[in-house]
Amino acid sequence: MTLAYLPSPSSPYLTLGPFMIHWYALMVILGVIAAIMIGQRRWSARGGAPGTVLDIAMVAVPFGILGGRLYHVITSWQLYFGPGQNPVEALYVWQGGLGVWGAIAGGTLGAWIAARRRGIGFAALADAVAPALLVGQAIGRIGCWFNQELYGRPTTLPWGLEIDPANRPAATPNAATYHPTFAYEAAWNLGAAALVIWAERRFRLDRGRVFALYVAAYTAGRGWIETLRVDPANHILGLRLNVWTSLLLFAAAVVFLVLRRRPAPAVDLPDVAEGAAPASEEVRPAPAPVLRLADTDAASAREAQPVPERAP
Repeated sequence: MTLAYLPSPSSPYLTLGPFMIHWYALMVILGVIAAIMIGQRRWSARGGAPGTVLDIAMVAVPFGILGGRLYHVITSWQLYFGPGQNPVEALYVWQGGLGVWGAIAGGTLGAWIAARRRGIGFAALADAVAPALLVGQAIGRIGCWFNQELYGRPTTLPWGLEIDPANRPAATPNAATYHPTFAYEAAWNLGAAALVIWAERRFRLDRGRVFALYVAAYTAGRGWIETLRVDPANHILGLRLNVWTSLLLFAAAVVFLVLRRRPAPAVDLPDVAEGAAPASEEVRPAPAPVLRLADTDAASAREAQPVPERAP
């Protein structure tokens, strides 16, 4: 018997007078705002120009939303194109259903395009925003709580999530509480963000290695959390598709970190094309001329010779 539980919101909407706003959409927007603010602060600390991350986000965010929705629809096609389903609902982004993998891929592509057009080093940009993305993902994941979706198996743990009968799986209609996997993922993301920031400072990560660590840290958590979920998903060899995606991306990120473990010969820094001086470059005085030993001996011999007196 569950002694305590985490209740689910009674409605997925925030009602403001005549307006009804989806909590899911609101949490995604708040996550994007937080990621932009944190990312810009980190970018400025590296010598980047103010407003750069916001400008990049104007392209990356639409690409991310499109990529996230496409990934969700493609990997869960039976929810929209199966028997008795309404294909038009594939466009209802506000009802939930944004695949993180597609969102990251689409957002990365959009950011790369925008950075390239501005002449900004993409690796430095990706390293700056990596922890910010984890914070934004943690906030956005809370939206699943309001929709009563993406929860895990039934549980009697004190923090079990209460799910209304209408939203329970058909296999467990009498189970009242389930693993709050959205909360597990949100907490994991915040911890991963702290890990990435610490490791960046401790090991002087650069050249995309911060972003690679972000991918590795996120997928390590997403992999085991995914095994708890009971929402419909396609399986390959007995594992959910997202588990395989996590394993492949984790391996790719680790390989990247190993291959780039040596420090770079040159610094890849932001906004060079925009006129901002790289933060790590110091203005050093020109080196003093070096005298060869032969030149020094000759100069000493000249000083030792007597100077002839001028005739009066």
